Amino acid sequence: MANANSLPWYREPWPWIVMAGPAIVVVAGIATAIIAVRTNDGLVADDYYRQGLDINRVLEREARARTLGVAATVQFRDDREHVRVILRSGGEPPRALRLTVVHPTREGDDQVIALAQSSPGVYDGAMGIARAARHDLRLEDDAGEWRIVGTWARGESSVSLGTNP
Repeated sequence: MANANSLPWYREPWPWIVMAGPAIVVVAGIATAIIAVRTNDGLVADDYYRQGLDINRVLEREARARTLGVAATVQFRDDREHVRVILRSGGEPPRALRLTVVHPTREGDDQVIALAQSSPGVYDGAMGIARAARHDLRLEDDAGEWRIVGTWARGESSVSLGTNP
């Protein structure tokens, strides 16, 4: 027997309370899918096999830098838009250097800075403002014969790279 005072189902609070949980889960799932499609994680390499094969060549370049006794001091100006490298090496200094500022997780925030020689052993270049708190630095000669690496925290004004800092 139906109660004459009963309301239709959509006027009762319990069906809405029961449906609210699954509705929230559906909305959260759609939001997660949108975030996953729009952002790039940057941690997965598309050419991981080739990068694996290149590791020995990179290690040889770093060993060559140690053999040559290559070391450098990288100086960042207060405006973080200019960088100066003072190179210490036993051989003839190269005409140009390449400094790569690598973001630890986002490839899109990496910077490659061409450094021109302003005086013997001193190189200058322009860079964009670094957003992350920490970056990896890679300094290479223009011929690609050697490479030295280090880590730079955004608050530091200079970083020593190489075997004889």
